[in-house]
Amino acid sequence: MRKAQSAAQASQESTQTAAEQSLLMKVDVKIGSIRPEGNVRAYASINLNDCFAIRNVRIVDSTKGLFVAMPSYKAGNDYRDICFPVTKEFREQLNKAVIDAYHQALVQSQGPNQQKAAETATLDQAAEQSLGLRMG
Repeated sequence: MRKAQSAAQASQESTQTAAEQSLLMKVDVKIGSIRPEGNVRAYASINLNDCFAIRNVRIVDSTKGLFVAMPSYKAGNDYRDICFPVTKEFREQLNKAVIDAYHQALVQSQGPNQQKAAETATLDQAAEQSLGLRMG
């Protein structure tokens, strides 16, 4: 009976260790092209622990919000992922990393335009003020 308990405990510990290791995975995400229209909002490239690269990961906008679609191929009438996270914990980590990188890329791409708009508005206000001083 003790052997069965020890085996079950060892199995549980190895499962916990595997889950912990998956959370320690280094995930680097680069967002390629951002598309403001359509369901596919962007394409991403992912590097895992600087050892494994995944290309053509799509960030898709659906009625339930953004989700990460792994590269896939068509098999009959269905699409099958070429590669995918095996554990729930790593799937959550990967999805979070990709969505966070997407949001950061959006902010960076909109940042310079907003700064230019703000600078233009400030220059316009300054010009109006200087004209107002001249007229008054």
